Amino acid sequence: MHRIQTFNAISDKGLTRFAPDLYTVSPEASEADAILLRSHKLDASAINPSLKAVARAGAGVNNVPVTDCTSQGVVVFNTPGANANAVKELVLCGMLLASRGIVPGISFADSQSGISDYAELSKLMEQEKKRFKGNEIAGKTLGVVGLGAIGSMVAEMAIGLDMKVQGYDPALSVEAAWRLPSQVKRIENLSNLVASSDFISLHLPVLDSTRQLIDASMFAALGQGTCLLNFARDEIVDSAALMNALKTEKLRMYVSDFPRSEFMGRSDVISMPHIGASTAEAEENCAIMAVDQLMDFLENGNIRNSVNFPALILDRAANAEAGTRLAISNKNVPKMLGQILSVLADQNINVIDMLNKSRGEIAYNLIDLENPASDSALAAIANIEDVIKVTVL
Repeated sequence: MHRIQTFNAISDKGLTRFAPDLYTVSPEASEADAILLRSHKLDASAINPSLKAVARAGAGVNNVPVTDCTSQGVVVFNTPGANANAVKELVLCGMLLASRGIVPGISFADSQSGISDYAELSKLMEQEKKRFKGNEIAGKTLGVVGLGAIGSMVAEMAIGLDMKVQGYDPALSVEAAWRLPSQVKRIENLSNLVASSDFISLHLPVLDSTRQLIDASMFAALGQGTCLLNFARDEIVDSAALMNALKTEKLRMYVSDFPRSEFMGRSDVISMPHIGASTAEAEENCAIMAVDQLMDFLENGNIRNSVNFPALILDRAANAEAGTRLAISNKNVPKMLGQILSVLADQNINVIDMLNKSRGEIAYNLIDLENPASDSALAAIANIEDVIKVTVL
């Protein structure tokens, strides 16, 4: 029986996928095999010896101690793309809010509740509507920074709205490149994209290389009257440099999903309470994806969409005997696989299939055996220097 500890409210559309005869799912689950969460800040102390995986029902994992998990052989999953449509729609909303006098117009209309005569009210609206005149987004240039699951959908949406689209992503994967519409112009230099875009939309994770990526030098490169949209992570933008760009009116509008007190009450800042993925559909999609990935890992050792382990999928025979697959994580150093296979060979345990991949300082192995390994063989493998975790499946 696999024990799953949950944090936050996880959609039932995902939780009901756990077979009750194989899984115990509860917020109070102790010595859990896996943790399933959304925004809960997970402390490193939650990583117990039995923990094998942490699944974040969402894209970002800045609330998970990834480095600590990796060192203890705990696989961290996320759900890239599951909330992409929700974020894409909010980016469109943000561009419209920044381009038209929608928010002040609504506030003005609501403030006229004291006028009961319809003719008088209509006359006032006609007189004052010029105060809220804006601009259309068609024909404008959108610069998309980060062309993954969300960024590519934003780009495609903008093209459908007759916008010109250019994109920047130095870490663009082959898979992501195939998803990109052909009309997207690839820009190799971020400063060039910033200088030539009317709107800039950020879609990057927080990494050492992206923290405060939009800094004073980037704001200096802006064309006058640019709008910046940040539905990615607050830490990507240097807030002090942002404030200066707003004061000098180099930046016309900042639309963000991450409110800051220093920007409250400004007419050139639109803040939302981190609702980019707050739709019923996104929460369901993220939960389903996270649960499916957890189950495949706990039952078969397969890894999809991990942020700290290599992607590794080894097909398994439907009639495979329980206990004949080993999932082994180890430090990515020479001669590890040879030592593991030597232990099995010394005990006359036949290997019928295997797959090994590495990512950074970690390596992961799936090994299918003809018969289950003995306790002594498992102990011998676990005792090999630099082996981190051994799991029998």
